[in-house]
Amino acid sequence: MHSFEDLKKAGLRDDELTGGTLTVKSPIDGAEIAKVHQTPASDMPAVIDRAQEAFAAWRKVPAPERGELVRLFGEELRKAKDELGAIVTLEAGKIVSEGLGEVQEMIDICDFAVGLSRQLYGLTIASERPGHRMAETWHPMGPVGVITAFNFPVAPWAWNAALALVCGDPVIWKPSEKTPLTAMACLKIFARAADRFGKAPEGLVQLAIGGPEIGEALVNAREVPVISATGSTRMGEIVGPKVAARFGRCILELGGNNAMIVAPSADLDMAIRAIVFSAVGTAGQRCTSLRRLIVHESIRAELVEKLAKAYASLPIGDPRDSATLVGPLIDEGAQAAMMTALEAAKAEGGTVHGGAVAEGVAGGAYVTPAIVDMPTQTDTVRAETFAPILYVLGYSELDEAIAIQNDVPQGLSSCIFTLNVREAETFLSAVGSDCGIANVNIGPSGAEIGGAFGGEKATGGGRESGSDAWKGYMRRQTSTVNYSAELPLAQGVKFDI
Repeated sequence: MHSFEDLKKAGLRDDELTGGTLTVKSPIDGAEIAKVHQTPASDMPAVIDRAQEAFAAWRKVPAPERGELVRLFGEELRKAKDELGAIVTLEAGKIVSEGLGEVQEMIDICDFAVGLSRQLYGLTIASERPGHRMAETWHPMGPVGVITAFNFPVAPWAWNAALALVCGDPVIWKPSEKTPLTAMACLKIFARAADRFGKAPEGLVQLAIGGPEIGEALVNAREVPVISATGSTRMGEIVGPKVAARFGRCILELGGNNAMIVAPSADLDMAIRAIVFSAVGTAGQRCTSLRRLIVHESIRAELVEKLAKAYASLPIGDPRDSATLVGPLIDEGAQAAMMTALEAAKAEGGTVHGGAVAEGVAGGAYVTPAIVDMPTQTDTVRAETFAPILYVLGYSELDEAIAIQNDVPQGLSSCIFTLNVREAETFLSAVGSDCGIANVNIGPSGAEIGGAFGGEKATGGGRESGSDAWKGYMRRQTSTVNYSAELPLAQGVKFDI
C-alpha cells in the first residue's frame, strides 16, 4: 500500500489523480497509484498559441527580472524537497537519497540560472572598417518544447526550464507517460513561485500529458523553435530529422554506453566503490550508468572477484527503506529486456555473475545486478540495455583500451582510473575519449550542473545545464554600427556611385 500524503502536500487534488485514462503504476510493487487526465492532441494548437502569447510578453521582461522568477522557484523547491523527492521514489522507483538528489539538482540549476540572468553576454568584435563597431547580441528564441524520460523525471526538465526562462522563452513540458505525477507536482510548485512573482504571463510554463501524439505535435510545430528531448537513440532518430526538416533546433540527450578504463596503477579500492555506484545506482537506469569495464589484464581477475563480492552484499528491495541500495526496474518490460541481453551475451561467450530475479522481494521488477565477463566487445555489448548489466573486457595497452571504449555508437560519458599522469592526459586529449564527458578517478555518472551535460555520436550532440548551454535557447545576432561620415565596404570592395 502507498501513502498519498506527499501527493497531497504537493497540491495534487483527488480529481487530478482519478478518473483519467492514463494509468500510473509504482515500480515499487506494480500497484496502481493514479489515473490521470491526458491532454487531448486536439488541444495542442491552443497550448502552443498560449506559449506564443506568453513569449510576446516574456521576451520584453529584463533578464535579471526573469531570473527573479527562477529564484523564487528555487525557494519553493527547497520547501517542497522532501515531498517531491518522495514522489520521485514512488513513481520512478529511486532510492530515497537519489530521489532527494534529483530535486537538489533542480535547486542547483535554479541557483545557476539566477546568476546567468545577469550574464547573457555577447561580444564586441573589432571591425576592419574605420568608424564602425561590431557586436553580438543574444535574444530569446521562442517557446521550448521539453520531452523528458522516466529515469530522471524532474531534473532534466529543470535544466531546460530554468535556462529557457531566464533566456526569455516559455516552456511546454511533455513528461514520460510513466512519470506524470512528478511533472504535475512540479507545475504546482512553479505556480506558487509564479504567484509570488506576480508578473508571469499565462502560458509561460505548461504541461502536456500524453503519448507519442503529444510529442509529435511539439516536434512538428514551427511555432516551437527549440525541442529538447531526452530518451532513446531510436526516439532521437525520429525527432531530430523532423525538427531539422522545419529548420528548428534540437537539443538531443539520447543513449549512453559508458565505459571505465582501469589501469594497472589504479587505486582499486576507490575504483570498486565508483564502479558499484555507477553500475547499479538507479538500478542501472541512468543514461550515464557504467555499462562497460575495460580492465588491464594484469588486474582483471582480481577486480572481477572483488566486484562479485561487493555485488553479493548489495541490499535490494523497497527503495523507501533507508538500507536499500538497489531498487526496482521501472517495469517488467525492462526486466525482460535485461534477461534477453544476458542470454545474448552468454551466446557470445560471456560468463554471467548475478543477473537473476531477486528473491524475497514482492511486487515490482527487482533483479540482482549482473557482471558479465566477455571475451571481446560484441554487438550485445555495443547495444545499450537500460538495466544493471556491467560487461567486463580486458586490454594490454592504453591505446587498445581507448579504441575499445570508443568503438560503440554512443558517446555520452567515460572515465579512467589511473595514477599515471601520462595515461590520464592521453585519455583527455584529442586521441583519447570521444565522449562529451570524460573523467579521471571518478565514475561516469553524478555530473554536476556547472558543466554542460551531453554527448556525441548517437547520444545526439545536445548540451544542457551549465557552462554555455544557455546559448541553445537563444538566437545570436551580429550587428554593425557605422558612426562615421563615410561608407567603406568590407574586404576593400569599391562601389562608388
